[in-house]
Amino acid sequence: QVQLVESGGGLVQAGGSLRLSCAASGRTFSSNVMGWFRRAPGKEREFIAYITWSGGFTYYTESVKGRFTISRDSAKNTVALQMDSLKPEDTAVYYCAVSRFGGRSPEAYANWGQGTQVTVSS
Repeated sequence: QVQLVESGGGLVQAGGSLRLSCAASGRTFSSNVMGWFRRAPGKEREFIAYITWSGGFTYYTESVKGRFTISRDSAKNTVALQMDSLKPEDTAVYYCAVSRFGGRSPEAYANWGQGTQVTVSS
């Protein structure tokens, strides 16, 4: 079992930046894939990006390409999401999750953090 704890959320003005961090503990494996998702009020959970622990391969959803950057520190077992040029529509609760296989579907991710709130004011 992997335990995940997100941090770094908060309130920021449009155009600003935030950096989210996800600390993983427990049974972490080099073959795992770490993903970030978000859920805005009244909307479904949305995939943002994922990264492989082993090779650092990354994949982003189109709406965040060029604005968000996912990275990992394998030695510290942390995954970060650097968010720049934030927009009001980025307001949501952000979650990190771990999967053996990766992908865009939340169903592929077995373990989830508790989430951290990001609010972008206009």
